[in-house]
Amino acid sequence: MRIEALYFAALVLPGLAYSDACSNVRIYSRDTWGAQRPKSSRTFKYTPVGLFFVHHTAGSRCFDFDSCAAQVRSIQNYHMVVKRWSDIEYNFLVGEDGAVYEGRGWNNVGAHTNGYNSQSIGMAVMGNFMCTKPNTEALNAVKNLIQCGVNLGHITSTYRLYGHRDASSSSCPGDALYNEIKTWPHYSRIPLWKPDIYCV
Repeated sequence: MRIEALYFAALVLPGLAYSDACSNVRIYSRDTWGAQRPKSSRTFKYTPVGLFFVHHTAGSRCFDFDSCAAQVRSIQNYHMVVKRWSDIEYNFLVGEDGAVYEGRGWNNVGAHTNGYNSQSIGMAVMGNFMCTKPNTEALNAVKNLIQCGVNLGHITSTYRLYGHRDASSSSCPGDALYNEIKTWPHYSRIPLWKPDIYCV
């Protein structure tokens, strides 16, 4: 019988139990979904970060642990073997099983949004969401993950939420998902203007 260990972030604010800070989010660790070891990593120089980027993977959707874990392994393999990047590009991924899958995590700079990686957390919902948005379980997981990051001190309480297309010419995170996040309170219409001075 498989034991599905959950990931618990190392940083917990004084006096705040993890169960209180992130009670509504289920995060599977890299070990749990079967990640390869990264070739290299770089930690954030300044925290908490003030930007959060939403992506979609533009691939297949998944609705249970086995299929979602397989998707994450496939994405990591593509990024590391084909693209020759150091690791999977996202900090986290979300499946329509309502769970979050740890990518580079809270502490390591991602490679998801060129020019803004050192200032942001990037999360991708697994699937293509041009025409339909993710199910309620996935959308709630995204919201709960962001609040978890705020509670744990990884994301500022005044964070600005963007879709990937806000920082590039991409269609990501798909029209349907993009239109959804534009209704969320922290979605920002402030233009992005201060890119990283170096690339990941």
